[in-house]
Amino acid sequence: MDFSGPKPNGPQRKDKLLVIMGATGAGKSRLSLDLAARFPPATFEVINADKMQVYKGLDVTTNKLSAPELRVVPHHLLGEFDSRDGDVTPAEFRRLAAQAVSSVVSRRKVPVLVGGSNSFIHALVVDRFEPDCDVFNGESVTVAVSSELRYDCCFLWVDVSLPVLTAYLPQRVEEMLDSGMFHELAEFYGENSAGRTGLRKAIGVAEFSRYFKEYPPPPAAEDEDPVRRGAYDEAVGEIKKNTCRLAKRQIGKIARLRKAGWDLRRLDATEAFRAAVTSDDEEEGKRWSEIWEREVVEPSVKIVRHFLVEEEGRGLSTKEDQGEVKMKLGREGGDFKFWV
Repeated sequence: MDFSGPKPNGPQRKDKLLVIMGATGAGKSRLSLDLAARFPPATFEVINADKMQVYKGLDVTTNKLSAPELRVVPHHLLGEFDSRDGDVTPAEFRRLAAQAVSSVVSRRKVPVLVGGSNSFIHALVVDRFEPDCDVFNGESVTVAVSSELRYDCCFLWVDVSLPVLTAYLPQRVEEMLDSGMFHELAEFYGENSAGRTGLRKAIGVAEFSRYFKEYPPPPAAEDEDPVRRGAYDEAVGEIKKNTCRLAKRQIGKIARLRKAGWDLRRLDATEAFRAAVTSDDEEEGKRWSEIWEREVVEPSVKIVRHFLVEEEGRGLSTKEDQGEVKMKLGREGGDFKFWV
């Protein structure tokens, strides 16, 4: 199936670009892999649009996908840059991501832009980009944000009501800490204690900097010092607060894009996350999975199928049996609470 190029005896048409967006922790990466499981193999390639995940390192802190998950579908602009070289700006991302889109399309695949950094998404997809114009600040955003896009875009917006999302995000922080976030940050602090560029802007780095100044790495094993424990708890509390604040800001930016006329297809994942927050046994875990499938995945498959087959005259059959993908992941159905 051809997703670009001129029609016979017709005008040049835009390359197709599927965009999966939403606040931090809303399930964007999970949805990208769910879609890959339900369409023919080698249909999609993912282009990362998370401004922290473009850098090498802090894989747990920035919540990158695991190696088995990355084998499900090719990824671009993920962990490719050294944060010590400075920030990847929206203008630089526009250039790099456009190259990735062209490369994916040239292989007759569908590029899928996945991430919560709305400044990156905006920079890539608008027809005319003004690097010096911050479209997400000020009241006249409808003037600054253009509805003229350089790609034929299908926007999938994974939305979770803010009260439910802010109940879930602190749990995710605890799970990240259980998976090695603290030790990862301790190692990073020892090597990157100066500056505020690249990964140094990741949530967790600044919050633990005061702790590590007082208690330099490596971390003490089984330390029972109540003062030290209090400093640790304070840093963790700040990470949770700042993660929730980030989610609120991201939701506000998405609202601005929608107000400017972007056709965002909203997928309400609120009930799935509500079930995840309250689940404490296997049966409850199955319930959130069923809700996620019904409320998010199934509507997404229909939207994407329609997006891909329009102007083509034929459809893409979805892949019903997910066993192969589950084996690639190395686990049954994946771990909901680690998807972003």
